[in-house]
Amino acid sequence: MKLSDFKYNLPKNAIAKFPVEPRDKAKLMVLNRAEQSIVDKKFSDLTDYVKKGDVIVVNKSKVMQARLFGKKERTNAKIEVFVLRELNKEENIWDVIVDPARKVRIGNRIYFTDNLWCEVIDNTTSRGRTVRFNNDAGDIFKAIEKIGHTPLPPYIKREPVPKDREDYQTIFAETDGSVAAPTAGLHFTPQLVKKLEKIGVKIVPVILHIGLGTFRPVEVEDLTKHRMDSEYFEVPQETADVINTALKNKHNIFVVGTSACRALESSTTAEGFAKANFGWTDKFIFPPYDFKVTKKLITNFHAPESTLLMLVAAFAGFDFTMKAYKKALKDDYRFLSYGDAMLIL
Repeated sequence: MKLSDFKYNLPKNAIAKFPVEPRDKAKLMVLNRAEQSIVDKKFSDLTDYVKKGDVIVVNKSKVMQARLFGKKERTNAKIEVFVLRELNKEENIWDVIVDPARKVRIGNRIYFTDNLWCEVIDNTTSRGRTVRFNNDAGDIFKAIEKIGHTPLPPYIKREPVPKDREDYQTIFAETDGSVAAPTAGLHFTPQLVKKLEKIGVKIVPVILHIGLGTFRPVEVEDLTKHRMDSEYFEVPQETADVINTALKNKHNIFVVGTSACRALESSTTAEGFAKANFGWTDKFIFPPYDFKVTKKLITNFHAPESTLLMLVAAFAGFDFTMKAYKKALKDDYRFLSYGDAMLIL
């Protein structure tokens, strides 16, 4: 397939700027692949589609408060530092993006507070830098959490507000590392989880730390030539065991979000079972693709020509996916990170 196949018109007013409250009252469009049917539900109706023994796989990656605002030493020039990922824990070395980049050179120090600063030690791209945070800063993740700002996606045209710290984080978030939320998981509430567990559904975690690559546009018409950014993932042994037991007993595996899907599909056996693993994945899923472990998919409505939309089309089928998107726009579904959800059976 070609990049242009995934182009559609997304009006600005269809992009959600805030989530619905409570989260599980978002709309849920249910696509049945076998019947080629589409029905409209609420996300809380997810309980109608699961049964005892089924497994729900979630991404427990936590969004870092990745936007830091500081001042350059001597000149006091205002600099934004967007932290991407930790490279060396012992030496507090991180990959970051700086803005304005023209003012930031190797050797510069940027001060955020009296107790937290970083020094630029390398240039990686026109805006990218490698920095070393001061050794006496303590836990850098905790320092970032305290003074940083929520990294809302660029298509949400507003500044973050304090409530975004909670809203742009799933209830499963435990492990720091993402700069964007695994948004399909945003719809879950503690009350809904309790109902699912009461039915006998098991909820198990994977990790995929989402990087800025999730927003990076595909720039080649031939999709086979696109290369995804590498992102760190983990499939714990306990998660793999639960999934494989369910598969052997003919239960369904509901995967929450494209990030959890990519983590699972990056580590499977030849027989189609999950395999415990960790490392880096640049797996790009687009039609046609034979999903090994993912049996049902929960996802949001994604941007035109995005790799996320391509994964959904690979799972649901291209024509069926685009039919659903056309209906979603007609029926005022809310799109992108803070938007509504889709369940593909």
